[in-house]
Amino acid sequence: MILVRLFLSFALVGLLTIGGGYSSLALIKEQAVEINGWLTMTEFSDLITISEITPGPIAINSATFVGTRVAGLPGAFASTLGFVTPPFIVVSLLYLIYRRYRSLAVMQGILMGLRPTIVALIASAGMSILILALWGEGGISLASTDIFACALFAAALAVLKKWKPNPILVILGCGAAGLAAELLRNLTQGL
Repeated sequence: MILVRLFLSFALVGLLTIGGGYSSLALIKEQAVEINGWLTMTEFSDLITISEITPGPIAINSATFVGTRVAGLPGAFASTLGFVTPPFIVVSLLYLIYRRYRSLAVMQGILMGLRPTIVALIASAGMSILILALWGEGGISLASTDIFACALFAAALAVLKKWKPNPILVILGCGAAGLAAELLRNLTQGL
């Protein structure tokens, strides 16, 4: 039964995802955290981090990780298959339609209207993860602000904007900074 739920939940995500992997994160969060309760928001944030640094598309990695967490290898297969099946069918049909009608103004209007929606989906998922990373599960409040996380976020953003390095290097650097901060915190608590 859980394999069917995983397949159907991720088939819905796959069917409704327009705009690529990052735009699916809000829908994955809704299915995995809010509707089915398979993950906490903290686990979802960790899953996004792992999905981002592992090879492959973030949405498929996320679906696979949720499936693995819920039902092991069969769950990974069910959620991944559920996620990729609807888009495969939809994209195949859309290709046939687009090939035939691509020059029509209606088609161009539809595509132009979808672009801001995709940005909104990506921003929604990003804001949820940003709030969790900087303020925790309790939401935005001055008392719950993680100063170290804010500084690390600002530094990573500045480095990415100014020097445009490989994002993997920034991820590794931030991971090393987090490890160093945790080791220092443990060392100072021991004194």
